[in-house]
Amino acid sequence: MLEKRKSKRTELLSKIILKRLDGSKVEEATIDISDVSKSGVGFTSRKALSIGAVYEAYLTIWTREVIHAFLEIVRIEKVDEGYSYGAIFIGMPEMDAARIETYQTVDEFNNLQ
Repeated sequence: MLEKRKSKRTELLSKIILKRLDGSKVEEATIDISDVSKSGVGFTSRKALSIGAVYEAYLTIWTREVIHAFLEIVRIEKVDEGYSYGAIFIGMPEMDAARIETYQTVDEFNNLQ
């Protein structure tokens, strides 16, 4: 199958908290990340989010650092325990995208060992 993604995806065991930016929902939701790349993130959540909506996110990465990001939901799929989402990063600083790429490089190297 032809890979359509722009960037390589890496699984990252982490949690993020989302807040809806338009003010219509102030509620926060914890999500489980299934994969992350410098251009976006895949995750699952029990909460129903809206496609096309932009959410504020705080992504805890492998170094325990937190990346503040904005996500636009581009894919939603119903799964057993809630929903599976695909989101793209909006306006992510190059430094944060480089941190994700660095992790992917280290992860690939470790998997070769």
